[in-house]
Amino acid sequence: MPMELTRSRVQKIWIPIDHRPSLPRPPVPQLTNSPTVIVMVGLPARGKTYMSKKLTRYLNWIGVPTKVFNVGDYRRTAVKDFSFHFFRADNEEAMKVRKQCALAALSDIQLYLKDEGGQIAVFDATNTTKERRTMVLDFAKENDFKVFFVESVCDDPSVVASNIMEVKLSSPDYKDCSSAEAMEDFMKRIDCYQATYQPLDPDNDDRHLSLIKVLDVGQRFVVNRVQDHIQSRIVYYLMNIHVQPRSIYICQHGESEYNIQGRIGGDSGLSVRGKKFSIALRGFLEDQNLKDLKIWTSQLKSTIQTAEALNLPYEQWKALNELDAGVCEEMTYDDIKATYPEEYALRSQDKYYYRYPTGESYQDLVQRLEPVIMELERQENVLVICHQGVMRCLLAYFLDKSADEMPYLKCPLHTVLKLTPVAYGCRVESIFLNVEAINTHRERSEEAKKGPNPLMRRNSVTPLASPEPTKKPRINSFEEHMASTSAALPSCLPREVPTQNLNNSQNQY
Repeated sequence: MPMELTRSRVQKIWIPIDHRPSLPRPPVPQLTNSPTVIVMVGLPARGKTYMSKKLTRYLNWIGVPTKVFNVGDYRRTAVKDFSFHFFRADNEEAMKVRKQCALAALSDIQLYLKDEGGQIAVFDATNTTKERRTMVLDFAKENDFKVFFVESVCDDPSVVASNIMEVKLSSPDYKDCSSAEAMEDFMKRIDCYQATYQPLDPDNDDRHLSLIKVLDVGQRFVVNRVQDHIQSRIVYYLMNIHVQPRSIYICQHGESEYNIQGRIGGDSGLSVRGKKFSIALRGFLEDQNLKDLKIWTSQLKSTIQTAEALNLPYEQWKALNELDAGVCEEMTYDDIKATYPEEYALRSQDKYYYRYPTGESYQDLVQRLEPVIMELERQENVLVICHQGVMRCLLAYFLDKSADEMPYLKCPLHTVLKLTPVAYGCRVESIFLNVEAINTHRERSEEAKKGPNPLMRRNSVTPLASPEPTKKPRINSFEEHMASTSAALPSCLPREVPTQNLNNSQNQY
């Protein structure tokens, strides 16, 4: 007998009717058929944490709840003072502490994937021995988690030295050391790991494992036994990122006629001030003196007119077209409120997931923009001339903003945002080009600030990205943490191991 369906008023999709409202509903749709643990592998200063953070940011952006569990953070909480001697394989006491830190991270992974709605956990550690990797595999098997290994291999001394200088010397491990002392100690730490390093071997012992080996910062790749859609997307993403210095410039088109009229969507041309902005943008790019700059626009009139004034080649992307407002295209918000009052209210309550009738949602826009993000990761200097909804989605990716924050990011007209990727994030500069424009930004409504109405939200879902809006406090001591996790992981070593505390404007969309 066919199942009875009802239509979600927020997302405009058909879902089964739940005649048992007292039973809990899944908090998020499962985009993976079982939780996955991504296990990083490699010597220190090989970019494992860089890849972990970028991969997590990407997966959260496409709607797969993901979190990094860095074993180094657990170690710094457990141990206050140490040198490279702490990482020697013959230091038995330190080896016990290091294993306890790894087990504590796995315990938190178990909690995240089973109880907190997570779908992917990134286990960020060196994991350079078969013994450690077997421990992780046994843990995953016990909990019915999939495992995907990501190994970073790099023998270029200049790349390693650059990574040490940029990231490692500024870490809490060396806060009281000079650069020379820190560099010497860290190189000895690498030697400690090198002595026992057992790389993944997909041709022999590890041929049954799902993995990708990233060789020499993306010069070559070895991929083995990709199990599912999510793992294939992880592979595709890792094969597209690079670490070369570059800047990404993002701006809206110049002010349009519809901006002035307060109309959303449509395909209007530039206003007088919008044309002045396009001239100012040309002067700005000349001052930047960028080599091999690529310029991308949407296929809508306002972005093309803006790019035409630059006297430079540009490429049109249909994927960069503005969010489709469906039946509300070319209407003002007052028109929408009067004509479609329920739609107006629904969108105010859930702006990310709300889909215009016959149109799109921000969630749809994110999926449409994924090829743009992939190509941006491959390129060097790029200028993207787009629209407010599109600009918000792109910024949310680079700045690691949640789905809840995305629709309210402020991106003023006639302002260029310069994004410069750095070690573990992105530096942002906002440059206003001194051409006035109308302010079309709409703040989050008071109703939305109070949270979703249960009746209005009963057929929708909660935002997926960044599921932990506030950072949990660090544990006070390693012993306290182990006391709270020993039941979950009885295989943890005895807690009598000595440890110490660480004191540680905008468009209408």
